[in-house]
Amino acid sequence: MPLVVGVSFRKAGKIYYFDPAGLELAEGDSVIAETARGIEFGEVMIDPRDVPEEEIVPPLKKIVRKAAKADIDRAETFRLKEKQAYHTCQQKIQFHNLPMKLIDAEYCFDGSQITFYFSAEARVDFRELVKDLCGALRAKVQLHQVGVRDEAKLFGGLGPCGRSLCCASFLAGFEPVSMKMAKEQCLFLNPLKFSGICGKLMCCLKYEYPVYKEAKQRLPAMGSMITTEAGIGKVVELHVIKEAYSVALEDGKIVHCTVKDDQQVECLCPSQQNGSCVKRAVEHAQAMQSAQQSQTVQSVDPSASPARSRPPRPPRPPRAPRPPQPPAGQAQQAKPSQPPKSEGEQTDQPAQKRRRRRRHRSKPKPEGEA
Repeated sequence: MPLVVGVSFRKAGKIYYFDPAGLELAEGDSVIAETARGIEFGEVMIDPRDVPEEEIVPPLKKIVRKAAKADIDRAETFRLKEKQAYHTCQQKIQFHNLPMKLIDAEYCFDGSQITFYFSAEARVDFRELVKDLCGALRAKVQLHQVGVRDEAKLFGGLGPCGRSLCCASFLAGFEPVSMKMAKEQCLFLNPLKFSGICGKLMCCLKYEYPVYKEAKQRLPAMGSMITTEAGIGKVVELHVIKEAYSVALEDGKIVHCTVKDDQQVECLCPSQQNGSCVKRAVEHAQAMQSAQQSQTVQSVDPSASPARSRPPRPPRPPRAPRPPQPPAGQAQQAKPSQPPKSEGEQTDQPAQKRRRRRRHRSKPKPEGEA
């Protein structure tokens, strides 16, 4: 396994593996490393260690040297120039009237290139903007469009818990978060309650998800019927953190049991203070009683049940037999018609029509019509 060291080039940025090249490095040291963008100034986040080759993205670059005091001063100078470049770019965006939101600016270590990060709802044609920035800053300019999560990471801020955002503090990358994680942790399924300032589900939902998933495998399923020392009952509530569960017995009592000894324990939930446990017990007992009654009605023998109140339907009258169909290939029987005419009548019919037309033409017209 190759020996590598983890280096990050931004605060809470992604960690890249490099070859230490025989240098004695420790976590927190400033180094100069060779990257695809050129020479960069970074900080060691992971001590030198052996890692499998599958985790390394080839080619493996080398650490050039440890950062000297002059390198650190140069990096601080570029941090000040980034603020000036940020204001210059903001003015150019307003001049060109572009629908984009500028987030951050970053100089490379040699000062030959500057990268601007922005967010926008759609694609933006910034070719004219790049030309103006290249002339004003005298450096190569790149613009990168980022999403809402990266925007929150670059801006920073405070989360609903009151602490600094995880993505801006220590998270090196974003992992997928789903509603299933919130459901497994028995949270109220309202996305507005556990959404971050970026509008997406909070990354911290993934922290405790494996613990809840493992603990729920040892607990009985919600709504299942189990046997306890107090009797048979139905699981009505789960206490995942305490590894305990509440069982409603058939007589309406609610007992609290643990996974370790399956013994009844003292109720520690705040609902005991206002008697809501008793209310739930009464409601559950009534529901179980009605369910038992419906089951007893269904289990009765149908032969012993009283006759139906609805009278039986009268039998249908038999259908009339259909007339026999002619065999296939033969024409259907023609309707009865007059007897066929003789040969003379058939041949004289056109001649009779001609004679009637001649008589009609030769008939003299009245004097008023002439």
